[in-house]
Amino acid sequence: MKQSLSKRHSVFSLAFYSLALAGVSLMLGACSDAGQSTESTENQTDIGSSSRVEVSDSDAHASAQEQQTEQASQAMNTLSEEEREQGYQLLFDGKTTEGWRGFNRDDFPPNWVVENGTLHMVGIANMSDTQKENRGDIIYDETYSDFILKLEWKISPAGNSGIFYLGEESEEYDFIWKTAPEMQILDNDGHPDASKGKDGNRQAGSLYDLVPAEPQNAAPVGQWNQVEIHVSDRKVKHIQNGEVVVEYEMDTPEWNAMIAVSKFPALNENWAQVPESGYIGLQDHSDPVWFRNIRIKKL
Repeated sequence: MKQSLSKRHSVFSLAFYSLALAGVSLMLGACSDAGQSTESTENQTDIGSSSRVEVSDSDAHASAQEQQTEQASQAMNTLSEEEREQGYQLLFDGKTTEGWRGFNRDDFPPNWVVENGTLHMVGIANMSDTQKENRGDIIYDETYSDFILKLEWKISPAGNSGIFYLGEESEEYDFIWKTAPEMQILDNDGHPDASKGKDGNRQAGSLYDLVPAEPQNAAPVGQWNQVEIHVSDRKVKHIQNGEVVVEYEMDTPEWNAMIAVSKFPALNENWAQVPESGYIGLQDHSDPVWFRNIRIKKL
């Protein structure tokens, strides 16, 4: 009887041990599945979080760009605190043509308009008959001798225009370019004047037809260019997009010799005798052109 009970006990123990092993195996498998499931869930959570962060960063970047654009728009055609302290004068407020008039006339030519905060010459192809009949260059109605003029310009494809300084009004001369030096405005890639003249002296930034802009750094057509014209003690400097591109001095033997062999004496025999004080002018050369942020500091 004891032997029989012992055998039964052994069989029972073996069966119990087998069941225990099976249970442990099931538990380990369940834990492994749970771990994989948890890891997968965590990975999905991480991916979702990363995606949400990217969207958030993108939104923040777009928002920052919008803020910068808004700030730039608010600052357009205004003087900074530093410029006010330095004595700069705003020549264009982005809203009106106050202070401007036509060359050799009292009224303002209708082919110039205020458009989106710019002073815009519409171009002959876009002019009405009235605009064509009354078109012309414009000047700011105040004379300057020594100064720093700053502004931005943008030209149309194949376009041509210019910035004049020290200009003189006279019934003898019908255009300001017959009396004043000009900082050239040009689409260097699209206008034929870019390859005319000598050594690129009809390209953007140049003292037109006299001294070439070097380096030639004009922005592509349709983009804004920042320029400065410095006049002090008859010494002149053209700055284009942050670089000095032209330097010269008037009333020197070199100046007189350069003018003598240019086209200007045929237009005005006294062209070399640029006035000590004169007008700032913007050119109607038939092509659309835009100006903004026009300001000047007397020296």
